[in-house]
This record gives sequence, C-alpha cells and structure tokens, in this order.
Amino acid sequence: MQSWLLWLIVAAVLGTAELMTATFDLLLLAVAALAAAGTAGLGLGTGFQVVAFAATAGALITLVRPVARRHLTGHPLIRTGVAALVGREAVVLATCDRDTGRVRIGGEEWSARSYDPDLLIPAGTRVDVFAIEGATALVHPQEEPWPN
Repeated sequence: MQSWLLWLIVAAVLGTAELMTATFDLLLLAVAALAAAGTAGLGLGTGFQVVAFAATAGALITLVRPVARRHLTGHPLIRTGVAALVGREAVVLATCDRDTGRVRIGGEEWSARSYDPDLLIPAGTRVDVFAIEGATALVHPQEEPWPN
C-alpha cells in the first residue's frame, strides 16, 4: 500500500474522531497527517513524512490552537437583568441620601440611595447607577465635563 494512502487514512480517522469529540485538537493532527500525505505524494521518504507530520502538528498546536480556543470559548459579555442597569444614566425623582430616594432609570422608577453615604442628591439631578443591591439602585451624581 502506498504511504500517502496510509497518511490519508490516518487523517480520515483523526477527522472522524474529531467529529465525535469536538476537541479541535484532533482536527489539527488530521491536517498534519494531510501534510505528511502530501510529502509522501512528492515521493520523499518515511523520515521526511514523519518530520512533516511532527513539524506541522507542532506548529498548528502552538500557533493555531490558542487562537482558536480563545475564539471558541470567549463569549461576549452580555449583561442582562439588573446587571444591565449598572452604568446607565438616571434622573433623581426624590432626594437621595444614605437611606432613601427615588430615581427613573430608562422608563422605570426605582428606589435608590446615594453611593456615598455622606452625599445628599437633590431631585432633578442626573446620576449614574453604580450598583444594584436588591431592588435599590446605588447612584452618584454625574461629574461635570472637563473644561475646554
């Protein structure tokens, strides 16, 4: 049997195993087996085929695998629920102090209190939501923009 055909069989077995495990590592080894099959197809000896397989596998595992893993496992940060309110702008409806207050976040009215316990925030002030504790928004007045 031709050696290039053996390498193609190895690549097919590794590719099939990759479909069953979905690890991505076996796919890289299957590509390396295809590189070895190409080397065998050029008529080079077994030593060159093994070196082609090892070099291609090593390069793919060290260069491609980390990038692919990062793309496959890195999920975009999507904030939902009350976590999506943190960082939003609100308007104070009732004076906020360390214990009580009301704000409008978007179209909803929330109980609120000042993030800084020593700060009194009057009604009508635009604030940023720093955190949500239970059903209470912790707010702080927006800072003035830097002068030009």
